[in-house]
This record gives sequence, structure tokens and C-alpha cells, in this order.
Amino acid sequence: MTKIKEVLNYIEHLAPLSRQESYDNSGLQAGDPEAEVSGILIALDLTEEVIQDAVEQGANLIITHHPLIFKPLKNITTHTMPGRCLLKAMRHGIALYAAHTNLDNVMGGVNSMIGQKLGLHDLQILQPVSGILQKLVLFVPHAHADKVREALFVAGAGQIGLYDSCSYNLEGSGTFRPLPGTRPFTGETGKLHFEPETRIETICETRLLSRIVEAMIQAHAYEEVAWDAYPLSNKFTGAGSGMMGRLENPLPEIDFLTRVKQTFNAGCVKYSPLKNEAVKRVAWCGGSGSFLIPDAIAAKADVFITGEIKYHDYFLAEGKIVLIEAGHYETEQYTSQLLYQIIKEKFTNFATRISRICTNPINYL
Repeated sequence: MTKIKEVLNYIEHLAPLSRQESYDNSGLQAGDPEAEVSGILIALDLTEEVIQDAVEQGANLIITHHPLIFKPLKNITTHTMPGRCLLKAMRHGIALYAAHTNLDNVMGGVNSMIGQKLGLHDLQILQPVSGILQKLVLFVPHAHADKVREALFVAGAGQIGLYDSCSYNLEGSGTFRPLPGTRPFTGETGKLHFEPETRIETICETRLLSRIVEAMIQAHAYEEVAWDAYPLSNKFTGAGSGMMGRLENPLPEIDFLTRVKQTFNAGCVKYSPLKNEAVKRVAWCGGSGSFLIPDAIAAKADVFITGEIKYHDYFLAEGKIVLIEAGHYETEQYTSQLLYQIIKEKFTNFATRISRICTNPINYL
């Protein structure tokens, strides 16, 4: 049998909670992570109707994109929608989990799915995150360098863009004097020893550093391992906000707008003044992504698609880009498919279903 925590750990391996925005509340909202999974229901939003759908389909775990709880609750009563949902879920033993901006902000996440649906190529993060990388430097006897490097890479070090196993290696001579009470790998107690060593430099995410250091120490020959970690300001292209891509065959602006409307089955698509140029480079962000308009312009995108744009933000286009507002629900609706694919790829011993309930609160006349 599979426990709820096993499913959640797998999702968070692909979309770590450390990737979520500061205002967000992704993760387990309610429920027992030790409980066995009887079934999973997936939806974009959590509503009372979605919970009833889970009850009828025998699911005891609901995974949504949008969290039910964004801010601390002062009480849980039937007077509010979150309170009613929590009480109903608890009565039926249903755990609630949200994969929100952590799933937005990774390659292979929500925005990658949007790019695939629009038929775009060469996808890359529009606003890569910075300040989450470390330079790891260590020293190892020559004969053990290969073993230690492999341990580092298996633990997650050495990833730069679409390249892995990245490191720099320099041979030199290290010195040490084993003191009484030590059990040196080489050298004699009380005598200064010179050892041919390899200096290995590699890169890793800060969230993985402790795991990588532990793997390094396990693979290392020395009793005491010399290593250093330095925080880096480099941008990490594997995570961040929004995405960029290109059309294999450029389209007239009106034709591309039609593609957007059809792809998202949008009741209405708003857009800024056209430039009367072919669309080649496309930037986008599902949901509320208007904060990325300057980034899209700086990246020389022809259009920028998102779910919501405020009136005054349309003036930011200034003839440099076409802004397209396609709806919050509409641009994120394929998240349910994405989560379904992620779970079904790993777990097959219980039923995983997408909810039959449309949670879009907006209607169009």
C-alpha cells in the first residue's frame, strides 16, 4: 500500500516547496500523511462540490493547484467556504494538498504544460531565480577522485542548465599532520604528510547541500574531509517565473490570438494594440503573471500571455509587445492533466482521477 506522504514526497521531489513564492501556502493543508491512499482526485480549486466528488469516487486525497488556505485562519466554522470545506474533508477522512507556485516555478511544471499546449519550442525560464546556488569545493586523494565525483553527481551536484556532471578539477599537493587519537587514511601520527590531491569544484542548489555533503563524506577516504561552500549570485535557469519559447512557423498576430483562444477554450481574449508583425517569440505565465511584462519586453518577446492583466498594465506595452489576457482559470486549467500525468507515471496501485467539477467562478455573456 502507498501512504499519502509517499505521493506528496514524489510531487515535491519534482516541484520542491522551496520554489514557492513567499506569499504562497503550497503543501499539505489538512490530513494525515501516514494514511494509506485509497484514491486521488485532482482539481484546479478546492470547493465543497469537489470534496463531494471525491467522496463519491472513493478518494481520500485531493490535490489542487490553488491552496484552500492562503492566510492563517482564526476559526473553522460553517460560516465561511474554507471552514465548510475543511470540516467536510475531515468528516470524510480526506487529506488536502496544494501544489501551487512551487509547480509554477519549475521546468516541467505548469508553464511548461502551457508551452506544449500552444505548440512552442525551445522552452526556457523567463525570470530565472537567483541566490539559491552554492559553489562546493573539496579536496580528495587522486585515486579516490572518481568515486567522490560520482557520489556528488548522484546526490544532485553538478547541474548547470541542461548539462549535468559538471565540475572543475585541479591536481596539487595537500599537507596535514595526524595528531594523537586520529586514524589517518595515509601518513603517520605526529609527522607532516604531503599527499597528491585533486581539488574538485562543483555547483549545487542550497536545498540539496546537506544531502550532497553527506554523500561526499560517505564516499571520501579521509577521516576529516576538507570542504568549503560559497553562496553564489548566479541565476539558476532550472527554476523561476514565466517561460519563453518560439513558434516553429511564425504566425500573423490575429492567427496567433485565435490559437490562444482555441487552446484555452477562452470565452474572451483581451489584448493590447497590435504591432502588425509576425509572432515568433512568445512569453507567458499562467494565472496572475502581469509582473513579468517588463521581463517579456526585455527578452524581446513578440507577445506575452497571462491570465490577468490590470487596466493600467496594458499601457506598459508601448508598441514593444502585444499583451494577451486569456483568463486565470483558462491558462491554468491544464494543471490537472499535469498532476495526473506526474502521479500516474509513478503510482499505479490506486485510482487517480481528474474531478468532474468545473471550478471556474467566471462566466462570459
